[in-house]
Amino acid sequence: MTDILLWIAASVAAVLAAVVLRDGLQLRRLIRWARQPIGTPVPDGGGRWGDAYAALHKRARAAAEQREQLHEALERFRQAAEAMPDGVVILGAQLSIEWANSQAEHQLGIDNGRDVGAPVINIVREPQFVAYLQGGDYATPCLLRSVRRAGLSLQVRAVPFGQGRLMLLVRDVTQLERLETMRRDFVANVSHELKTPLTVVSGFIDTLADGWADLSPEDTRHMLALAGEQAARMQRLIEDLLTLSALETDAPPQEEQISMAAVLADVREEAEVLSAGRHEILLVDSGPPGLLGNPRELRSAFGNLASNAVRYTPAGGRIEMLWQRESNGDATFTVADNGIGIEAQHIARLTERFYRVDRGRSRETGGTGLGLAIVKHVLERHGGRLQVESKPGEGSRFTARLPARRAVAA
Repeated sequence: MTDILLWIAASVAAVLAAVVLRDGLQLRRLIRWARQPIGTPVPDGGGRWGDAYAALHKRARAAAEQREQLHEALERFRQAAEAMPDGVVILGAQLSIEWANSQAEHQLGIDNGRDVGAPVINIVREPQFVAYLQGGDYATPCLLRSVRRAGLSLQVRAVPFGQGRLMLLVRDVTQLERLETMRRDFVANVSHELKTPLTVVSGFIDTLADGWADLSPEDTRHMLALAGEQAARMQRLIEDLLTLSALETDAPPQEEQISMAAVLADVREEAEVLSAGRHEILLVDSGPPGLLGNPRELRSAFGNLASNAVRYTPAGGRIEMLWQRESNGDATFTVADNGIGIEAQHIARLTERFYRVDRGRSRETGGTGLGLAIVKHVLERHGGRLQVESKPGEGSRFTARLPARRAVAA
């Protein structure tokens, strides 16, 4: 009996030892798994540990799904930030760079592979940028000029989020700055152009009002004639401004087939009237008889080229207008003169609004400073371009070149 009891006790002890050993092994596996990096698969287990392992597997799957969702959300954010036209930089503690999209890398010179973790003010050292970020007042953006290249203007806005983090939004405002400069220059130029004739007319009116009876008929006629000239000058300026404004709209030109013989005859007649017999004016018509385009716009462009030649060619000079077709099919209207010519440094700017090589001479001859700007816009709207060749003292050659598709044979 005693032997049986001992055997039973030994068997129970063995079973208990086996259970404890197995549980110890399972616990050891769990401890070893817990020490592995996050994402390590949960080991399989059964028996009394089955429920525990099943719960761990369930939690692991849920965690994996959450990580996948987080990864997808981060990837969507990254793709959205990369698609933005503006630069985006994420800053952490001490203004350290955590991430930047490719636009910001290009704008600010940041390298994601090299500069992550570095303070952004060590990369962009512009004093106003450093003061803006360190000042903590982000109500208004910071404007940076010539950060990476001359003429570049960047607007930087800091947006706080999270715990002491910042998102920088960087926008290239170079074109906006240029347009604003052009607007200011335009307003200043128009004001200046109108001020002189208005001053003259106002002065004549005051003179006539104060001493009408004391003026001789000749003086009165002279003043009225000068006032009329200044009024006509203002009218031409306003008309050119309206023409230029209409040309700069996005609306395509209304096109029709144009008889070039009629256009060329009008241009020549206008040039002869303006010349008043002071120049030899020739017209050579060997080009296509028709042209597809807007007749009013093209007549204005060709007329401006001819009138400029008359204004800047001294009396006794020669002006030649040529309408021809080039070997590549392009149609060209060229105005060549033997006038005063233009120095090379001025040629690139001739089509700017109100740009004048000689301001005094331009005003004396009745020019508004907008003629070549009108020519440029007309040609661009018709797919063409303006070419200029000139030498001081020898004369100038202006060519309006239109694509072959606009030439009409008959």
